[in-house]
Amino acid sequence: MTSARRKSYGVKGAPYAFLFPATILFALFFALPIGYAVWLSFRKVHVSGLGLGSGARKEVWAGLENYTDALTDSELLHGTLRVLGYGLIVIPVMLGLALLFALMLDSDKVRLAPFTRLAIFLPYAIPGVVAALLWGFLYLPDVSPFYYVLEKLHMPQPNLLDGGPLYVALSNIAVWGGTGFNMIVIYTSLQAIPAEVYEAAKLDGATPLQIALKIKIPMVAPSLVLTFFFSIIATLQVFNEPTTLKPLTNSVSTTWSPLMKVYRDAFGTGDIYQAAAEAVIIALATLVMSFGFLRAANRRQKQEAAR
Repeated sequence: MTSARRKSYGVKGAPYAFLFPATILFALFFALPIGYAVWLSFRKVHVSGLGLGSGARKEVWAGLENYTDALTDSELLHGTLRVLGYGLIVIPVMLGLALLFALMLDSDKVRLAPFTRLAIFLPYAIPGVVAALLWGFLYLPDVSPFYYVLEKLHMPQPNLLDGGPLYVALSNIAVWGGTGFNMIVIYTSLQAIPAEVYEAAKLDGATPLQIALKIKIPMVAPSLVLTFFFSIIATLQVFNEPTTLKPLTNSVSTTWSPLMKVYRDAFGTGDIYQAAAEAVIIALATLVMSFGFLRAANRRQKQEAAR
């Protein structure tokens, strides 16, 4: 083989050499665990007799039994409904505030923009467990400074850790922590809009409100779709907030959200096969909802582009 051919093979193989470490890591820490979870979801433990002895408990093929049990489990269904109600509060409020803050920071009249941008983004840098502990402290009537002020002012003191207000309390933690990230995504898209577009609109007599509604928001629609997509996934996978607040109230059960039920079944009751089936169902539901939303968004963009 000539040196020229060796050099040619070396150049062609260079991309694969650079991809090889990432491929190994992807296979070991992403693809392999997913495959193992899918495998476990089709298995179960068969107990013979009293379950004593070396051969009394063995792993056997279960087929779709774990999936049937999961889909007919009322606890998983109720947890899903709770998460959907939680998402109906979190997603509109969080994305609405993110869009509002991004539009305000993009205004020519805003002052201290770098400081304001950092202040809005800073809660996102705080770990979710720490944020939940912080807000949990503020929700407790016995230690919260807010309840102390309300008591001194002789104002009602609602219990945010019980009943319907619990959804507001959990949603507040998510909104407080996630608004900054979504704001940065939308604000970055606003900064990419050419200044000539704004100048042309001003020459036509457009007001700042009209520019925001008819130019800025339509042009950052892809970013809004992206943030909505991420928000759906985060909502379906909510775990940190209710788990952290659980010791503070009896209103949060061990199966409050679908992922909490997966954790309870895997590490509480020790049924990893049922937990694996539930995890696969949650992953498939997330995939279907995300794919459906992205497909609908792409179809609408194509229709608007064809007009």
